[in-house]
Amino acid sequence: MPAKPLQDLVDLARRNSPFYAELYRDVPEVVSDLTQLPIIDQKAFWAANTWPDNRLLTGPLTDAGVYTSGGTTGAPKFSPWTRTEHADSVTAFGAGMVRAGLRPGHKVANLFFAGELYGGFLYIENALHHAPVENVRLPVGGSTTNEYVADLITVFGVNVLAGPPMKLGAVAETVSARGQAADTVELLLFAGDLLFDDLRPQLNRAFPKAAIASLGYASVDGGLIGGPVPGDDPRVHEAFPDRTIVEVVDEVTGEPITVPGVPGRVVVTNLFRTLMPIIRYPVGDLAEWVDDERRRFRLVGRTIEGARVAMVTMRTEDVRAALASADSGRVVSGVQLVQRRWDGKDGLVLRLAHVEEPPAELTGRLIDAVHEARPMYPEYVGLGFIHPLSIEWVRPSELVTNPRTGKLVQVVDERSHS
Repeated sequence: MPAKPLQDLVDLARRNSPFYAELYRDVPEVVSDLTQLPIIDQKAFWAANTWPDNRLLTGPLTDAGVYTSGGTTGAPKFSPWTRTEHADSVTAFGAGMVRAGLRPGHKVANLFFAGELYGGFLYIENALHHAPVENVRLPVGGSTTNEYVADLITVFGVNVLAGPPMKLGAVAETVSARGQAADTVELLLFAGDLLFDDLRPQLNRAFPKAAIASLGYASVDGGLIGGPVPGDDPRVHEAFPDRTIVEVVDEVTGEPITVPGVPGRVVVTNLFRTLMPIIRYPVGDLAEWVDDERRRFRLVGRTIEGARVAMVTMRTEDVRAALASADSGRVVSGVQLVQRRWDGKDGLVLRLAHVEEPPAELTGRLIDAVHEARPMYPEYVGLGFIHPLSIEWVRPSELVTNPRTGKLVQVVDERSHS
């Protein structure tokens, strides 16, 4: 599917999407550079992308696959892909798998999650089908028991496990608990979250002959973002040529960053999606350039749009809404999401500011409200993938603020990304 020139993409979006027509009201007719266009505000984007009164799409929904963004909380956030858009995307992603280490004849167990319009499992399955090398596809799914996966590795002589880091770690734990090592596994492909170094010893024990690599960097809403780059650091990715434009921008000013080693927000423009245009869309991650000329960047964490705990994304506005609904006495005067990692797992702490002493029962009530808004969190706790949600009560002065602006930092990532 040929990429559209930026001018054609902007013209199409402005002409056919009420959202983009309003967004580009003051943008010149002739656009020669991305920086002439505003960075999308996610809240406004999703407010326009609703049914039945959709103001974002450029045409009717007649031939498309509809998926939900992996980070949804509260109302579902639907992301439609036309048949040709999806085919082009999975073809590019499948080619990236070869760069990550996929070899002819590899038996691949797909351990990503499916159901409720979640697109991860189907996306990887289609990418494997369109990969430029022969492979044997084993559509296992992330909800399958770890014992079943361990048995399957032995029965089929599985060569590749593809899944989110938390699932790969859970399978590794099961294999090791049996006193075994899965020598047939040559490659561990992960996506959906960063793979931290504290998980590597566990993976190495269970799969001593396996290399570890990123499958690639994509999202249901943002689409293709970056392909894997061979090397020692699986967090380094490269923009897909002729398909995506990746920017790293300053979190405060929105100005593009071009200097290597300076972290900023990842902003993506997709050059072939036209039903739901993605033009300067902030995907919610932080990155830094390692090679600007070759458009190679290194992922270093999450931005203020939301906290990701393994595969569970908690958008700040939805967490705040859940807390407000349960805080009848208006005790909470500030909210900050804190990502931490200990004992090989991620966990989320809600750092809540208070002026008056909170009632003893309020902590449990607030946690219940967040669980109700995002039931996937306690579900993943029950599966042993992440730590339980907790609350840390502090004084307003103890909340972390941006030293440059004094503004509240909505998400604090205390995990080590070195």
